[in-house]
Amino acid sequence: MEDRPVLLTEEGRTKLTQELEHLKTVRRPEVADRIRQSKELASTQNNAEFDDAKNEQAFVEGRILTLEQMIQHATIIDEEQAHRASRVQIGSTVTVSEGNGKKLQQYHIVGSAEADPKEGRISNESPVGIALLGKRPGDAVQVNVPKGVLRFTITKIS
Repeated sequence: MEDRPVLLTEEGRTKLTQELEHLKTVRRPEVADRIRQSKELASTQNNAEFDDAKNEQAFVEGRILTLEQMIQHATIIDEEQAHRASRVQIGSTVTVSEGNGKKLQQYHIVGSAEADPKEGRISNESPVGIALLGKRPGDAVQVNVPKGVLRFTITKIS
């Protein structure tokens, strides 16, 4: 993983820290126990349970390293300042109207590590995120996405 800053909200850092703690204190010992049990049950040659447990161990250890790097390089987004800003920035919650102005959509601009489009949390590196950054209420935005062109107007920044 690169040593570039990882943009996180305070909530996002808390979630990553909790996930890391869970992996270290719960998942790692569970996987070690699975490996030990599978060794006791049969020889390690042609032992599917052993192979599966070793693969899971590799995944858990890899995720632990990734989370440690992300937390170490975290830059916390100042959401309070973003909510007071007159332009869209990382940490802003943006309300936009699409097309005829009747359909309202809300996006929370976050770093890529916290993006969850289904929850309205979009990355500052996504096409929509890039298009919104720096805009003000009333600005029209046009975004090229795989499905075509999205057109909307920023109605509110909070």
